[in-house]
Amino acid sequence: MSVVLENVTKVFDDPQRPEGRVTAVDAITLEIRDGELVTLLGPSGCGKTTALRMIAGFEAPTAGRILIHGEDVSPQPPHPRNAAMVFQSYAIFPHLTVAQNVAFGLEMRGLPREAIATRVRDVLGLVELAELEHRSPEQLSGGQQQRVALARAIVTEPRVLLFDEPLSNLDAKLREQMRGEIRKLQRRLGITSVYVTHDQAEAMALSDRVVIMDAGRVQQVGEPFTIYAHPANRFVADFIGRVNFLEGRVLAVAERGLTVGILGGALEVPAARTAVRVGDAVTLVIRPETITLSPSPPPSQDVFAGTIRRAMYLGATAEYEIDWNGITLLAVSGNPLAQGLLPEGTRVGVEFAAQTAHILPA
Repeated sequence: MSVVLENVTKVFDDPQRPEGRVTAVDAITLEIRDGELVTLLGPSGCGKTTALRMIAGFEAPTAGRILIHGEDVSPQPPHPRNAAMVFQSYAIFPHLTVAQNVAFGLEMRGLPREAIATRVRDVLGLVELAELEHRSPEQLSGGQQQRVALARAIVTEPRVLLFDEPLSNLDAKLREQMRGEIRKLQRRLGITSVYVTHDQAEAMALSDRVVIMDAGRVQQVGEPFTIYAHPANRFVADFIGRVNFLEGRVLAVAERGLTVGILGGALEVPAARTAVRVGDAVTLVIRPETITLSPSPPPSQDVFAGTIRRAMYLGATAEYEIDWNGITLLAVSGNPLAQGLLPEGTRVGVEFAAQTAHILPA
């Protein structure tokens, strides 16, 4: 393993709290493989940035160990860990040129001038800034400044590359472009990377695995598809993407799956992973894009009929709020140009893609 956290805890003094302290990271254990990009994802205050800073050496763990390539680096300051950080604020020197910014870390290591020049030239080529080496940071766009920060981090050939919400200062379109470039470069170089963000789409697009955190604890670790399709608990399901929660009770259990009673009707959920028994209360996790709406529902399916209370056209998608037996469902249509926009007040059939439903204990 490239990076290992063993029961790592971080406690800060906080005189405003009755107990006088706050636990930012609570006994987390995590293994990150060589060449992997793992994202720490969660709401503000969940402990993700504190965990990243402990890996970097900017914070010392209160308890537990941090290992990089098998070496316990917990007591070490940042420099000997050979872990490079890409910051949210870029943190590039305004009085230095692009090339001088990238060369700074190599100069601090005492490398010969010719070796520095060669490595800087190669890295600027990697991040597509070779023609801008003599420019000052104020002459660069936000995306170009972030590339300078990335080049400065990778030029030292770190054992671990750390990202602290590096794209949060960019506009939405540039964020998408830059996250694609970061992922492509990380795969090309094979550098083990830990990325922190609160943006779910960014985490899903970038990561080999995602670590969902809340209140200082790890809630789930898995590949983006697994996290989204099979959340470990209600917090994860609600935090990742949009979701409908339907409360029901198990009516039957068979090899093919479960039959769940919801609001007077029944829904067969095949291949349900949760071990439950007949009579157990459960929560169905239904993603909005798995719901299909059809005008003029058949009379035999009245229990799965609803009325559109709100319709929102968003270009690539259309979102509908459906009044269904007294509860509000969110449905998303992925091709409104072809299907047309259903007007508010329309009575529609609500068809659930039961094979995509996920069951949690209530």
